Amino acid sequence: MPRVGTAGRREPHLEADVKEWIEAVTGEKWPAGADYAAVLKDGVVLCNLINKLAPGSIKKINTTGTSFKMMENINNFQRAMLAYGCTDVDAFQTADLFEGKDIAAVTNSIFALGRQTYLHAEWKGPWLGPKPAEANVREFDDETIAAGKTVIGLQAGTNQGASQAGQNIGAGRKIILGK
Repeated sequence: MPRVGTAGRREPHLEADVKEWIEAVTGEKWPAGADYAAVLKDGVVLCNLINKLAPGSIKKINTTGTSFKMMENINNFQRAMLAYGCTDVDAFQTADLFEGKDIAAVTNSIFALGRQTYLHAEWKGPWLGPKPAEANVREFDDETIAAGKTVIGLQAGTNQGASQAGQNIGAGRKIILGK
């Protein structure tokens, strides 16, 4: 998972990873020298990205119009991202991107989307971020469960060698010197 320190702290290397991944997925080149947040701000790139991952997720992408239309693109992307399997916690707020309030949150959301692609067998790559852990469900029979109840776990420690020898329970030590 990408490491982002304090809220709003942008990390250029993570943004570079996102740019590279978006280019690889969409097949469209990132505008040379363009600011990361400025390219994403209208939501068009994000809508194209989710439509490549899950075709038909966003029916209409607004390429021109008012600020309201551009924010609509961002909202559509967020809904499609949730439909793709990301959680509410992974989604950034529209203002984080459109008003530039927390671009790091946008980057984290795109990483969450990139991790989600591992869970879609129809997607053959490229991926972004580490592969999520898979469930490792184990089934035990009653005999094994009963045997486990008789064992003291290692985290509980041991009582071997324990004694109260040398403990003075709050009383001061008296040192008597010989004459």
